[in-house]
Amino acid sequence: MKFSIGKKLVALAGSIAMLGAFAACGSSESGPKDVSADANAKVTISVWAWEPTLKNVVTKFEKKYPNIKVKLNNVGTNLDAYTALNNAVDAGKGAPDVAQIEYYALPQYAINGTLKDLSSMGAAKYKGFYTPGTWASVHWQNKLYGLPMDSGPMALFYNKAVFDKAGVTKVPTTWEEYYQAAKKIRAVGSYITSDSGDAGFFDSMVWSAGGHPYKTSTDGKTVSISLTKNAGTKEFVKWWQKMIDEGLINTKVKGWTDDWNRGLGDGSIASLMTGAWMPATLVGSAPQATGKWRVAQMPTKDGNTANAENGGSTLSVLSSSDKATAAYKFIEYANHDAEGIKTRVDGGAFPADNNTLKSDSFLSVKTVKNSAGKDIEYFGGQEYNRELAKAASRVLTGYENLPFEVYARKIFADSAGGAYTDKSITLSKGIANWQAKLIEYGKQQGFTMGE
Repeated sequence: MKFSIGKKLVALAGSIAMLGAFAACGSSESGPKDVSADANAKVTISVWAWEPTLKNVVTKFEKKYPNIKVKLNNVGTNLDAYTALNNAVDAGKGAPDVAQIEYYALPQYAINGTLKDLSSMGAAKYKGFYTPGTWASVHWQNKLYGLPMDSGPMALFYNKAVFDKAGVTKVPTTWEEYYQAAKKIRAVGSYITSDSGDAGFFDSMVWSAGGHPYKTSTDGKTVSISLTKNAGTKEFVKWWQKMIDEGLINTKVKGWTDDWNRGLGDGSIASLMTGAWMPATLVGSAPQATGKWRVAQMPTKDGNTANAENGGSTLSVLSSSDKATAAYKFIEYANHDAEGIKTRVDGGAFPADNNTLKSDSFLSVKTVKNSAGKDIEYFGGQEYNRELAKAASRVLTGYENLPFEVYARKIFADSAGGAYTDKSITLSKGIANWQAKLIEYGKQQGFTMGE
């Protein structure tokens, strides 16, 4: 079953986000002739990525490999990037040699044959170099479609000043403790956190709860969605519904807005359960709270050590590239070479490799660089990377994203948003609505859908 991208474009709310393009059966790995196979050949590769630390990586890479020039192009983030990539692949021209793809979106591009299986280039030998969570995230149906660039193991970021004011002297380690802390924090005028309906957060919390609501068959033809029946999903929905019902979460403020930034800065939003990339964001978005925030492990249902990824991305080689050798050298340098990794970590990226996560130079860091390059003790002198590295080691493997996850997250708010913003439906009902829409969409794409 192979579908034309052009015949499966999906228009959403009048936007240009075209999210079709699936092939439920594998494609040929032969690809075009590799003009960069000759080490003496002078070539230019195209890299589409939004990660700012890659600019310095390119400079150093070109010094090491003078015959390879890199044209780095930021075509946007998230939906904008995937729309551009879909359009280029559909047109049969203009696609890059290398693309940055978030872990959750990788299955969509693996299943339709857009990405090259890097096992054929020797990348499989790096198992053990990366954290289990990120290594699992670059695999799809036992094939390897990229090298991990960064990661986002979840952690609890909390405003200690607000917690202290509310009498929360023990950092919550269970969902029940977090609930009790939320009531105390609400009593002093703040919210313990905010959530207006974030699909990525929802998926990560289900993941950390041990949920497995999605499953794709090994032949890529059958997709099962069991959001309404999966135990981990139901446990999180039940807990989060209680938090919403009792008004303990700010459901009106949307993430990544000016109001959200102000809330983080003035203490009206007192914690976030999010990815390890958050330190640089806090420094830039809420500088007035410098010294007040701390980092801890995620609270879990029973206080166990289970964790999940929330964010992170890979660099992948496109199967259409006629410079695959050069393209692979670039992602190997950026994501595996010690110099390339250090360049990105020094720029604020959170590492995906075990060596960096175990190094004292990384673990002992107490400051975060702001946009001006100044070192700020944002976390009150805490060696916060020690907590984040521990969080990375706790990520559960085996979680699957949908082969149309980009679309799924796009319609989450339309399906379940009422449970957050106006309580017009329950979260359970909203998730059921979401599941129904996803099953219908999967059928339209040619998948056999099940629960």
